[in-house]
Amino acid sequence: MTGDNATIPPHPTPRLGPRPLALHLATVAATLLSSSAALPHLRNGSLPWKPHLRERAEGLRRRIAATDADAFAQAVDREVRRQLNLALTGIERYRHHPYRRDLPDPPVLWTEGASRLLDYGALGPATGAPVLFVPSLVNRHYILDLSARKSLMRWLAAQGLRPFLIDWGTPGPLERRYSLTDYIAGRLERALAAVVEAVGRPVPVVGYCMGGLLATALAQRRPKEVAALGLLATPWDFHAEDAGMARRAASFFQPFGPLLDAWGELPVDVLQGLFAQLDPLLALKKFSQFARMEPDSRAALAFVSLEDWLNDGVPLVAGVARDTLAGWYGRNDTARGAWLVAGQPVEPARLRMPVLALIPERDRIVPPSSAVALARSIDRAQMIRPPLGHIGMVVSAGAETGVWRPLAEWLSAAG
Repeated sequence: MTGDNATIPPHPTPRLGPRPLALHLATVAATLLSSSAALPHLRNGSLPWKPHLRERAEGLRRRIAATDADAFAQAVDREVRRQLNLALTGIERYRHHPYRRDLPDPPVLWTEGASRLLDYGALGPATGAPVLFVPSLVNRHYILDLSARKSLMRWLAAQGLRPFLIDWGTPGPLERRYSLTDYIAGRLERALAAVVEAVGRPVPVVGYCMGGLLATALAQRRPKEVAALGLLATPWDFHAEDAGMARRAASFFQPFGPLLDAWGELPVDVLQGLFAQLDPLLALKKFSQFARMEPDSRAALAFVSLEDWLNDGVPLVAGVARDTLAGWYGRNDTARGAWLVAGQPVEPARLRMPVLALIPERDRIVPPSSAVALARSIDRAQMIRPPLGHIGMVVSAGAETGVWRPLAEWLSAAG
């Protein structure tokens, strides 16, 4: 496991995740146990099937009716127990897995409050273009530097580029008063200024997911310092694919509204619960699969390293939570032209620098139609649509071919 720069203490403390653990356990149990509970309704035809499934359901009901009822019920019960045991085994093995990420940080160029600017170019020859990477505010920066085997930052540095990556850090008393304007027109602009001063010229800026929205606003505000704009799985039209789901996501945090002012932030487990609603069965599927892996296999190490990042979230400060959940998801302020930063609307059509949008076709977090809307609103923006998922585009086996290499080539030409 040393190849992944892992630290393996003799008796590592069990992980708290998958977070929120109680929600995942309840969802797994309820999903599997519902099979036995639904069996009588399946037999008598009273289950409310969707129209396109009714014919198949009726065929299933007839086949079940022709079998011994007690024997079939026992078979269902055995399968429920088997799958429940498999999922719980996977969760328990993950919680006690010895892997711990231990990659040394590159030099820090600049700091402010809880945030740092990491200079990955110091780890390589740094003969090519400098570039500033902007991650999301709700996940840790190191998805772009996940492990020794899966690090976009270190790979780009080895190609001769000089990547800088913002680590937003954990919000402290200062950041808890922030809005998106404070982050973009304040901290992000000052980070950009630090990079421009260090390299002596304008630089390309690349944003990942929510970071792409921050980078878009930054490029509009500082066109002389932003040489080009890269957008990785960046949403824009939050109602493009399923407006109802977007509005439900916005309403999910409303019960916490009165507590936001007291807390100053939306806690990590609340955010994780929101993301879990995108695919309620994901924990059941992925931990059942993990239970089948050899603990020391490359696949198991890759699973644990990614799951650790997923569970290592950061709170969303109150002002940003309102800006994003109510504004972006609820009202679709971005696509409506109503998203304001420092009192000015963010209008991608005003951008004149080269723009590359990498839009993964299998993205379940940012629907491709949402990201395409942003690219199409920018004159002459280039689009690449790799057959990857939202996270897979930066850490999967196909990431280097589908994303890393075309991004590096574009940056070398743009920078």
